[in-house]
Amino acid sequence: MRAGQPLELAATPLARVRSWTAQLPTMARRSVLARCEGLLGTRPPDQAFTEALELARAIPPFERARTELLYGEWLRRDRRRTQSRTHLRAAAELFRTLGTTCWAQRAEAELRAAGETARSHEPSALDQLTPQELKITELVAEGLTNRNIAAQLFLSPRTIDYHLRKVFSKLGIASRAELIRQAPTQKPT
Repeated sequence: MRAGQPLELAATPLARVRSWTAQLPTMARRSVLARCEGLLGTRPPDQAFTEALELARAIPPFERARTELLYGEWLRRDRRRTQSRTHLRAAAELFRTLGTTCWAQRAEAELRAAGETARSHEPSALDQLTPQELKITELVAEGLTNRNIAAQLFLSPRTIDYHLRKVFSKLGIASRAELIRQAPTQKPT
């Protein structure tokens, strides 16, 4: 769509996503479908993006950030700059948290285009976490035990415990409850 290609080129992939979602209509699949429909304009974009964001807790943080970004971009192009800023800020912050610099820069550029100067990024404690530590933090936030996390990541429970001790140290916390409150997946999006 952003490349200016005709809508017809997206018809076949969109039909596949619709079929895929109809076969197993999980929240994640419905969120992705709604985002596609909003992006392509096959449904009223406001309605589609709103639905996509309501279901976004079921998709990975990167995909949530992409949904926020696409909705913010659409709102800005629809001359609703004030509304767009909320979504663009959320996207920029989540992309920064995930360490996806190029995506954060895209969101910040859109934010500037919407009339807001993007604040310079001050490194947070979460920025100090390795990708493995961030993944473990997300799984803890979902309520998984060390044993379940270990099984999902193909690691030993002792390795998970080691990573969690490092996370606790870096974040200056002492419990899983505090970790859940600070987890990247728990930030407002």
